[in-house]
Amino acid sequence: MKSAVIVFPGSNCDRDMAVALEQATGAKPQMVWHRETELPDGLGLIALPGGFSYGDYLRSGAIGANSPIMREVKAAADRGVAVLGVCNGFQLLTEAGLLPGALLRNAGIDFICRDVALTVASSQTAFTSRYAADEAITIPVAHHDGNYFADADTLDRIEGEGRVAFRYGESVNGSARDIAGIVNEAGNVLGMMPHPERMIEPAHGGTDGKRLFDGLVEALS
Repeated sequence: MKSAVIVFPGSNCDRDMAVALEQATGAKPQMVWHRETELPDGLGLIALPGGFSYGDYLRSGAIGANSPIMREVKAAADRGVAVLGVCNGFQLLTEAGLLPGALLRNAGIDFICRDVALTVASSQTAFTSRYAADEAITIPVAHHDGNYFADADTLDRIEGEGRVAFRYGESVNGSARDIAGIVNEAGNVLGMMPHPERMIEPAHGGTDGKRLFDGLVEALS
């Protein structure tokens, strides 16, 4: 399966994401600079990595969401191509309108960088197929603006449609209803604040993140 990692000025997890994708797919992903106006042909997966695109000026992801390549990412998502946005990638997806809601400053206004407990809210997506529903896993976070917010009607809708993929097992950043990751209506776009690419080797302290990538490749192959 061909994959690509979109790189923005300020990305700092693009190499981590590339390693995770190569391990899962057996092929190096193509690294695509944000100023490009076309995506490589035949992609099965597009990843938006963590970091601080444009230094988080204005709002996290606000400037990066208007980069030329994001028009192509949105068009690919509309065609059914899988898109994974992690941390800043999640922020970019909300700013670009591919996912509902917004990521606000953490409650407590602290930068949080540590392993956190998550609960798999749904195993019925391509991204979570290797997990069991309600399974407890551990994935690291590293963010300052990870407080997921949406109005009550939106929250009720995404929960009612089974679009919450992950929840925090503890109150981490103030996110509404402890939401850590959501999918779009079609189920082919996932945004999540925790970093699965940082939990793919035993040396990382665990491999709970590896199953996300392995399951996704299996589902898309």
